[in-house]
Amino acid sequence: MTPLISVVIPVYGVREYLADCLDSVLLLGGAGAGGVEVIAVDDASPDGSGALLDERADADGRLSVIHLGRNAGQGSARNAGLAKAAGEYVWFVDGDDTIAPGALAAIGAKLATDRPDMLLIDYEERLPRGRTRPSTGGRLLDGAPPGTFSLADAPQLVNLTMTAWSRVLRRDFLIGLHEPFRPGIHEDIPVTCAALFAGRLAALARVCYGYRRARGGSAMTSSTGQLAVFDAYHEVLAMLRDLAEAGDPVATPAVRRAVFERAISHYASVLAATGPGIGPLGRPGLVPRGERRQFFERMHEDYVSYLPPGYRLPPGARGAKLRLISAGAYRTYEMLEPLNRIRVALARVAPIR
Repeated sequence: MTPLISVVIPVYGVREYLADCLDSVLLLGGAGAGGVEVIAVDDASPDGSGALLDERADADGRLSVIHLGRNAGQGSARNAGLAKAAGEYVWFVDGDDTIAPGALAAIGAKLATDRPDMLLIDYEERLPRGRTRPSTGGRLLDGAPPGTFSLADAPQLVNLTMTAWSRVLRRDFLIGLHEPFRPGIHEDIPVTCAALFAGRLAALARVCYGYRRARGGSAMTSSTGQLAVFDAYHEVLAMLRDLAEAGDPVATPAVRRAVFERAISHYASVLAATGPGIGPLGRPGLVPRGERRQFFERMHEDYVSYLPPGYRLPPGARGAKLRLISAGAYRTYEMLEPLNRIRVALARVAPIR
């Protein structure tokens, strides 16, 4: 019997967390024996993750393991798992994260009802010492249209996290996009946006995923390769431009403005992100100190190059930040950014549990 969902798990350097991930999918997810297959891709992990996967696969026929001969990166591992997947839908779950109890059952019910090309799901952040924090996108999912819809019906959904694990995709639809996951980091942005532009969407405002925030050793906490975010959004903005020129109904002025603002805001979040070993009031760490001006100048160049017709700055602090980027005011931006980080940190303290 063809499974409804193939869960694809790229694995590298996460043996410490891997058993929890597998337990959450195989034991707690809530899918029946024939409703899910799990494909773990050992990306030549040096920490014994491959042996643990083989041991678990011997005990549970729903789990199969692919061993890559050399480390190729998370995007390549996802592509390898997708190539083997047989499910009608695919969910990419990172090996250091977990899915929520009953998530597979809830997702399966929603898929059976709406039959979307892509289902958007909610998550919570897992913080040190067992704390959790709600996602920033829960309200967006709450406000999404019922049933299936297009991005043109809800352009604000481009502000959801640009991650592969926060959506469940129809396998044939994903393959038909001809948009494989890229090498390096920020590899899921072009795939995510291509699916948003082309797909029949649905939203499930239920916490289905537990994202381990800022794990030491994670690629996303490293300064290496952060410039890839520009290449990723250049692809996305070029896609949208081509759709607009072709008269595609998804490429409305509202969608073009929303994607432009999302790109510039994502750049700004990378520049502001605090790196490992740096306190909350210290200087950001993802972009090294000597490269910050260059990074900011690229933000400014993209703002000028991709500014859509009729764009108006949003109100409040976000609009003020974008105004400085549009003006290329690097020194003022650097002076005000610590205050903005304090404001954001204070706003997020209350929801931590």
